[in-house]
Amino acid sequence: MTDITIATHNGNFHADDVFSIAALKNVFPSFTLVRTRDLEIIGKADVVIDVGGIYDPETGRFDHHQRGGAGERENGIPYSSFGLVWKKYGLEICGGNQDIANSVDAGLVSTIDAIDCGYVKGVSEGISLSQTISMFNPTWQEESHFDTCFDEAVDFASRILTRFIASASGGINAKAIVAKAIENAEDPRVIVLEQYTPWKRTVHALSEDALYMVYPSNSGDWRIQTVPVEPGSFENRKSLPKAWAGLSDKALQEVTDLDDAMFCHNGLFIAGAASFESAMKMAAMALQD
Repeated sequence: MTDITIATHNGNFHADDVFSIAALKNVFPSFTLVRTRDLEIIGKADVVIDVGGIYDPETGRFDHHQRGGAGERENGIPYSSFGLVWKKYGLEICGGNQDIANSVDAGLVSTIDAIDCGYVKGVSEGISLSQTISMFNPTWQEESHFDTCFDEAVDFASRILTRFIASASGGINAKAIVAKAIENAEDPRVIVLEQYTPWKRTVHALSEDALYMVYPSNSGDWRIQTVPVEPGSFENRKSLPKAWAGLSDKALQEVTDLDDAMFCHNGLFIAGAASFESAMKMAAMALQD
């Protein structure tokens, strides 16, 4: 469809209307954007964002400023225009993957909604993404046109949304890969990944036995890493041998009797070897320590 007209309000803009337009770029490859508060023009638009006083997804109306708002999530966070757009189109934008759409809503959309609706306390204490978007508005000292600045903000938001979807997709796909590795492990205490994949949340959710993760690094050698007692903790379920602490190359090779052992962090949470075989031997030694 190339004859779609999308309307939103003119003048000062916020993250909810900016991200709404950024999201709709994934739904309508080509459309005419009109920024106005003229009710006659708004009434003729195919999609209306953050203005007009109506929420009706069937007719393309996504405002939340009307009396009573436009509803809220189960966790109490109310919907702004971005959340309403995402509620209708998020699944489509994420290629039909509901888990990804939910993840983007939880991590990005609902936060912007909360800030726009005044649901979050202490926002002024730090620079949020919503405040960053607001900084695209021209200051009183600038002669920039609001519509030009809005377009710049949408381009910025589009890149963030694209990366957020990619990150959510990566996290969900990683969960499946790690779960399969746990299921296929010869020894439930040592989980082998054929490629590096974010693993901590999944391992903690699915395995109480896992002590070490073995995986290839970006440079082609191999790593053995301890499983922390909980995500974010610096305490390990089982640390690497104390005799390895801070050693590298020849010194570590002499202690391990492995000619391709590379290093062991002084914190005893990660070590490396050039080959998979040596990494697995290091895991076996660590289990016996």
